[in-house]
Parts: sequence; C-alpha cells; structure tokens
Amino acid sequence: MELTGKQKRFLRSEAHHMNPLVQIGKNGISETLLDQVDELLERRELIKVTLLQNTDEEAKEVAEIFETTLHCDVVQIIGRILVCFRPSSKEKYQTFSTKVRSI
Repeated sequence: MELTGKQKRFLRSEAHHMNPLVQIGKNGISETLLDQVDELLERRELIKVTLLQNTDEEAKEVAEIFETTLHCDVVQIIGRILVCFRPSSKEKYQTFSTKVRSI
C-alpha cells in the first residue's frame, strides 16, 4: 500500500505518543525479532522500534530490511527510532488502516 503525504502525517501524529514496543540490541536483526515485529504489526498496525546504543545496525538499513521482508511502510525515522505501519489482514485489528483509507 503506497501512502500519501497526508496519510503519513496522520500516522506520525498517532505514533507520537506511543512507546517503542521493539528494541534492537547487540544481537541485531534475527528471525525471532522479525517474527515478533510481524506479529505486532498484524495486531497493532502501527508500532515504534528503537535501536539501542549497543547495536551495530543503522536505522536506514533496518528500515530497508523491514520494508522488504515484512512488507510494511516505515513512516518515519527520527534518530534511532522507526515508526512502522502495515494494515492488518484481520478486520478486528484494523484500527488505523480504516482511518488511513478515509484520508
């Protein structure tokens, strides 16, 4: 799903008050981490991911990996924090995607 500027702005404003749910540390990106992020995106649609100081990963590289493997949109990168969005396939979890479609 290609997001417009207004949709991205809306998602950024919604994510502003959220706490990061995923932390990437010294172990970097693993299959377990990708599975965890995939499950969180399915249930919440919009999540924050933070890169800890002891990781060797770069925010832009992590964003590319998430976009290719998890098929999500990285809405925003600020320093070491990423905001990721993917519409849920289950209707009961579709809170943000219904609002995004209406914009």
